[in-house]
Amino acid sequence: MTMSGTSTSGTSGTSPASGAPVAPSVRKEGAPPPRRGAGGRRREFTTRRGLVIAAFMAPAAVFVALFTYYPMIAGSQMAFRNWNLTDLTDTSWVGVKNFREVFTDPVWGTVLSNTALWVVGSIVPQLVIGFAIALWLRRRFRLRGLYQALIFFPWAISGFLIGILFRWMFNSEFGVVNDLLQRAGLIDEPIAWLADPDTAMIAVLIANIWYGVTFFAIMILAALQSIPDELYEAAALDGAGKARTLFQITIPYIRVTLALTVLLRVIWIFNFPDLIFGMTGGGPNNETHIVTTWMIKITQQGDYGKASALGLIVVAVLLVFAVFFLLATRERGAGRRGGGRPGKSGKFGKRGVRA
Repeated sequence: MTMSGTSTSGTSGTSPASGAPVAPSVRKEGAPPPRRGAGGRRREFTTRRGLVIAAFMAPAAVFVALFTYYPMIAGSQMAFRNWNLTDLTDTSWVGVKNFREVFTDPVWGTVLSNTALWVVGSIVPQLVIGFAIALWLRRRFRLRGLYQALIFFPWAISGFLIGILFRWMFNSEFGVVNDLLQRAGLIDEPIAWLADPDTAMIAVLIANIWYGVTFFAIMILAALQSIPDELYEAAALDGAGKARTLFQITIPYIRVTLALTVLLRVIWIFNFPDLIFGMTGGGPNNETHIVTTWMIKITQQGDYGKASALGLIVVAVLLVFAVFFLLATRERGAGRRGGGRPGKSGKFGKRGVRA
């Protein structure tokens, strides 16, 4: 039995007890079926169930509040106080004095330029090399899984351990880097990579590039594997070369993944003092200090107020960068047809002709 705009579930009949006719159950077309529990009955949200859920969530909430939000709030208010371990009898409110000390410190200019070089000099090579590795690993060849494991392995190692490893490699007396360069005839005598202000930053950048390429390769390879093969087949039938396919199919299709990966790496590299501390400790003569390593050095000196002020500056800079970066990538994506997916409404149709 059917009705306009409705559908019946079950069949009409008579009640076995009274013999009276029973109307069929009527449910509107398109309406979802009622949700029922494991016993076939619909489970309603009750106060008891809410308390049970809250009881399970309480330990995690307390842990996060105690070890994340409380230190964050406590550290923020320390930035506006005279908080120094050399004299804890006076922790009075000093306003923006700690921020003025940060900006007027003679080391601030060097630290700021080093941070910009550290981020840009690491991100660009990591992105380019990681993209190339991901394109290579997308192809099918023998032992591809083994190569992927070998390439992805460094990401599982601590950054501080990587720094110690590269400190030995760049050692001026028995480091493997100088040995290889001398055997190749590129240098005549060993270079004091980590003791020379002109080469120390180059050495830590090389180490960070090697360490971060893996993350880009992992993320980009995962995105490349989501591109349908028929897009490349259509491009080949249309006569598109490798460069045109890369810039009109591959990059637009994984644009969102690339943007998020770059954003994450900028934030992580900006807050990545581990490798520098393992290699140079910020030396020589502060030539490899970035904002976060300098902040740790100030903390070790006992000036918690100044270090907290520097930490708030880091948070503010990264927050502003993240907002502007996401807005810029969203506006660029909104101008593209098909949301960056050329296979649906881009230049190449499914049959290799221009859509």
